[in-house]
Amino acid sequence: MTQVQLQQLQKQLWNIANTLRGTMGADEFRDYILGFIFFKYLSEKSVNFANELLDGEDLSFLELDENNAEHVPYIEEIKKNAIAEVGYALTPKQLFHTLAERGRQGEFILDDLTATLKSIEQSTLGTDSADDFANLFEDLDLNSTKLGNNASDRNALVAKVLSHLDDIDFDISNTEADVLGDAYEYLIGEFASGAGKKAGEFYTPQTVSTLLAKIVTQGKDRLRSVYDPTCGSGSLLLRVKREVKDVDMIYGQEMNRTTYNLARMNMILHDVHFAKFDIKQENTLTRPQHLDKKFDAVVANPPFSAKWSADPLFLQDERFASYGKLAPSSKADMAFVQHMLYQLDDNGTMAVVLPHGVLFRGSSEGVIRQYLIEQLNVVDAIIGLPANIFYGTSIPTCILVLKKNREHKDNILFIDASNDFEKQKNQNKLLSEHLDKIVAAFEKRENIEKYAHVATLQEVKDNDYNLNIPRYVDTFEAEAEIDLDAIAKQLQALEQDSQETDAIIADFCKELGIVSPFAEVK
Repeated sequence: MTQVQLQQLQKQLWNIANTLRGTMGADEFRDYILGFIFFKYLSEKSVNFANELLDGEDLSFLELDENNAEHVPYIEEIKKNAIAEVGYALTPKQLFHTLAERGRQGEFILDDLTATLKSIEQSTLGTDSADDFANLFEDLDLNSTKLGNNASDRNALVAKVLSHLDDIDFDISNTEADVLGDAYEYLIGEFASGAGKKAGEFYTPQTVSTLLAKIVTQGKDRLRSVYDPTCGSGSLLLRVKREVKDVDMIYGQEMNRTTYNLARMNMILHDVHFAKFDIKQENTLTRPQHLDKKFDAVVANPPFSAKWSADPLFLQDERFASYGKLAPSSKADMAFVQHMLYQLDDNGTMAVVLPHGVLFRGSSEGVIRQYLIEQLNVVDAIIGLPANIFYGTSIPTCILVLKKNREHKDNILFIDASNDFEKQKNQNKLLSEHLDKIVAAFEKRENIEKYAHVATLQEVKDNDYNLNIPRYVDTFEAEAEIDLDAIAKQLQALEQDSQETDAIIADFCKELGIVSPFAEVK
């Protein structure tokens, strides 16, 4: 599929999504359309898998009839293999195309669609994929009045959406391109741009995700593991996976239930096998789910300056104990940093997006920052990003890069990329050339006038461990010098011109026999 065709597909899906827009908000109709697309993906994958098993039997999966005694053994064998290999099972009558076709014929399909979605979840019970499919479709309430005031209206709307989706070929058998994955990411981004403040909960702009991914994979072609403690829709984790040949295992945690479901769907839809990801739903700071593990790469875009309990009992928690201070209850930014660093492997790299306040705020945050630099020496680089590039907030942000075993132990790299962006209607955007410039500066680790500075640890100490970027990268542009003598001469010339003009006006007034405006008042 060409880039033009992909863009056409993305627009087509967005138009279908807008079929639901009139009845609900962006974050609500997002859950329905993405859920329906995911169901279509599961159906098409089931058909492809079953047809491979049926190769040579002169039968296709869609032709199998559960009421035909000769077909039942085929259906049962396919189900057993599907659960083991792809993690779930569907029967022919439960397939997306089957239900969409019935909807086209005017049949009432809501009850069967609800039962089918539940059946997908139940088919995994007691298997290795159970956790990845449990309650996956719980946000698709097909009886909600948001879809229509009565069952008939709801059925008509859902049938219309399914019919439009059924006409699209997602080309999931094409192993050379992730067509559906790219389209899905596009939709998530579009929903984020329309969801306002809530968007920050589940989506990191693609260029920022790519930047974080390039940083944590620098010099590596595969990762044993990658982890995001606030994974949202999982897009950042998937971006890291794209930067290397393979990631053995993907870990994530997300507090919001709906977003957690979206993350699991996103993993499966991007063809990440159920055995190769582990996404949990809980509050990372208070109930971490992977605390027994260390990771090659750790990435995150945590909620900026979120509140947390800062309970003194956390000073006994091994993640925070050695610092002697906790992040303030009004700003959990440093708590996320401490948590992520604790889970970072000795030879791993961590990159996290945070508000600039973490670079210079005092009190307990200042103590933590000094400990990170002076005692642990883990701060490797600080990258300043432009303002207004994230959904839901216009504040400028920065990326902290931390490593436990740093190659450059005697310095910290500062990059000021805050002025490199494309200004768009409602939001600034990092372009690929801006991204390339940042990555090149990060890799070269050299002083670049008005852009990057390699600061010694002594410099940082002399600045009282304040990491505010302007202290290290001088972006001041001196204004052109003003020649006062030249200005004085220009004023004199203007005065001369003014006097000559006044004299001409006075002569005209004299000829006309009127009083000159410049005549002295007696």
